Amino acid sequence: MSDVTRARHGRPVHHWRRDVVELAALFTAVAVADAVANLIGHGPDGPELLVVSAVVLMATAAFHTWWARRHGHAPPTSDTGARPHSAQGAAGQGPSAEGAAGESALWRMRTTVKDAPGSLAALCTALAERRVDILTLQTHPLGEETVDEFLLRSPGGVTASEITRLVAGAGGAHTWIERADAHDLVDAPTRVLGLATRTALDTAELPLALRQLLGRCTIRSLPAAPVGAGDAGRTDGGPVEGALEDTVMRLRAPEGGVITVERPYLPFTPTEFARARALVELDARLGPRVPRGQDVLMLPEGNPITVRRADTADLAAAKEMHERCSSQTLSMRYHGPVKDADRYLNHLLSPRFGRTIAARTASGRIVGLGHLLWDGDETEIALLVEDTWQRRGIGRELLGRLVAMAAEAGCDSVYAVTKAANTGMVAAMRGLGLPLDYQIEEGTLVITARLAPLGAPGSAVEAARQLSGGGEFRDEAP
Repeated sequence: MSDVTRARHGRPVHHWRRDVVELAALFTAVAVADAVANLIGHGPDGPELLVVSAVVLMATAAFHTWWARRHGHAPPTSDTGARPHSAQGAAGQGPSAEGAAGESALWRMRTTVKDAPGSLAALCTALAERRVDILTLQTHPLGEETVDEFLLRSPGGVTASEITRLVAGAGGAHTWIERADAHDLVDAPTRVLGLATRTALDTAELPLALRQLLGRCTIRSLPAAPVGAGDAGRTDGGPVEGALEDTVMRLRAPEGGVITVERPYLPFTPTEFARARALVELDARLGPRVPRGQDVLMLPEGNPITVRRADTADLAAAKEMHERCSSQTLSMRYHGPVKDADRYLNHLLSPRFGRTIAARTASGRIVGLGHLLWDGDETEIALLVEDTWQRRGIGRELLGRLVAMAAEAGCDSVYAVTKAANTGMVAAMRGLGLPLDYQIEEGTLVITARLAPLGAPGSAVEAARQLSGGGEFRDEAP
């Protein structure tokens, strides 16, 4: 009997017809066996007939074995057995299903449609006909039109140009599309709340938050212009409510200047402008703030050095370090007249333009500064270590932490501007273990380090950990 039985409402079902057929087969087999036994026992050729029967049975068994080995693993032509829902789900996610899922691609797409009933439905229907899945959808009203922003998952083989043609045929215009990744699966409200939290904890996060909110864009902070400079819509040099001009938005910075955000490949929408302005207003209401956590580094000779964030409150201590530095050290760092070195500190220490970490002695004296500066859509690294504290691992420690910060902020690369004769900075950059690019112009050397993704082998965070392997760290209260 077959081990496969069908079930109804969870209970096995037995059919009386199957039992009758099996019983009839049993009686028939007994009758045939009795007839064969009488023929062999009473017939004149009984032994010969018995040998021939044995040979026939052996040949039949051999043929059956050969046939079973050849065709036993062939797939059935039809599946008539019922299957529970759990088994159906498992079958749908077998090797072939996994292969198809592995070939899928994520896309970010933005298109403009008429603000009319059925326009969005036509767009969704066109995508569904090509088995393109809509994961998230945001709408940006523009009066008579609406900008729809999608996160799509397409099956393997579907190209960006094909999706664009589908959208155009369904009424979409000015379509923009690019590849996305798993980080884009976070819905918009969750992402905005996360960016607001980061901005609330650290003033230096505002440019990064704007960049993640608006996508690839260039962000610059401009100082405030004199009052009454000729712009009727400005006071203290900044726009009162901000200004939106196609691919450029201008926002009033908390300190009175202007934050310019430019995205040449895609116009901003009023919804994006409102989100960016709300984030800047949050930053302005909270005022300047810098996390005050600190670590303690034990130098090889046993001297403890405290490493923590710095801001404009440390301006006086930073100027005192300048006075203790030699002219050669200051010239290597600032590439200009030594007497102008103090003029840069107020900008460098401002969290509006980046992050600064300081190395302090047990008495509180600053002996090293490391800067991570937001330069439009690029990131610059700069170091300054007091002469008597050089070659003790302080610069290497500061550089490793700055690179780790840049990687955590989502930067693709960092660059350092120095002089070709600054062998210490060149050696420190090489010590990162990251791919480097060099450019030399008139004695000025620009070293660019490409950062690997977080968690990947050779990532910037892992490199920073290796750099700080010679020191002992312990968390202390600020």
